[in-house]
Amino acid sequence: MLYNYKHVHREGDMVMRVSIIGATGYAGAELLRLLSGHPKTEIVHITSESYTDRRISEVYPHLTGLCDHTLESLENLAGIGADSDFIFIGLPAGYAMEIGRKLSHQPVRIIDLGADYRFRNSAIYEKWYKVKHTHPEAQRVYGLAEIYREKIREARIIGNAGCYTTAGILALAPLVKHQLIDVQSIVIDAKSGVSGAGRTANLSNHFPELYDNFKAYSVTSHRHTPEIEQTLTDIGGQEVTLNFTPHLVPMARGILSTAYASLQEGVTAAMVDEAFHALYGDEFFIRLRGRGAYPETKFVRGSNFCDLGWHIDPRTHRVIVLSAIDNLVKGAAGQAVQNFNIAAGFSEHLGIDAAPLYP
Repeated sequence: MLYNYKHVHREGDMVMRVSIIGATGYAGAELLRLLSGHPKTEIVHITSESYTDRRISEVYPHLTGLCDHTLESLENLAGIGADSDFIFIGLPAGYAMEIGRKLSHQPVRIIDLGADYRFRNSAIYEKWYKVKHTHPEAQRVYGLAEIYREKIREARIIGNAGCYTTAGILALAPLVKHQLIDVQSIVIDAKSGVSGAGRTANLSNHFPELYDNFKAYSVTSHRHTPEIEQTLTDIGGQEVTLNFTPHLVPMARGILSTAYASLQEGVTAAMVDEAFHALYGDEFFIRLRGRGAYPETKFVRGSNFCDLGWHIDPRTHRVIVLSAIDNLVKGAAGQAVQNFNIAAGFSEHLGIDAAPLYP
């Protein structure tokens, strides 16, 4: 089916009417924070099945006076689609694909912050998420702007990249693209703040369980593994299989990822430096701290930046890349707005170029 993109690329003030489905999760609230200050958006609908008919500022008082919309249910999905140029979806896996399927005959464009549209091969999604994909025919684009910018411009459905995957892929993409590493030697060790687990109450996220603790989880089975492998394979043209181990740290937000890989024979430190600058030298949201640097989560807190630093171990002939992002911004809502800006034809950093919060 052909979609009438003139519906969203309006002339004049070019303000886009946007809606958020699942606005009361952490990512949804972060979207509202960012979009309420975006000069080219008008928020028209926000939904929540748990807080229907309540004002969002009652659920999140920090939004008082910035966004006081009343939360709706999804009963009027067709109407929401008709009113909106873009819909952001912030729901758990398994829900966005049904919404996308039901809206498939409307020209509204979708940015899904979940996993339903991240995989080109729906069978991989079903294997790792244990959910039947109900919209496998959907034409979707992976929403990692620094890698797929041109495809995002015209995409109707954008599967926003995951938080761990953003940190891991951006760390390794230059090395894979320039074939500087053995792609079967990759190990990613990542630590995330607890907001990455969502807002729903869970014993493992209970303060006495979390405080003064540090733990790994989903070893060998984390769902972001095939997402990283898919994208790195695409970038380098070689099949990538890797080990990814996530950890939970007792902080609210932020991800620090450490990626290890064996360098190919003859690769020098200068070649590694050049690979990072060649791919990211003009990227606004990627800050190259350089060889020998140590990115920290506090340096990117509340921002859409990804800080990268890399080290080379001559003894083991390995490269170690450190990446730091805010999981709720560059790893979720900020990245969604970055993708929206590209798709809507706006400046890519419009509304999301604020400096990180410090301390």
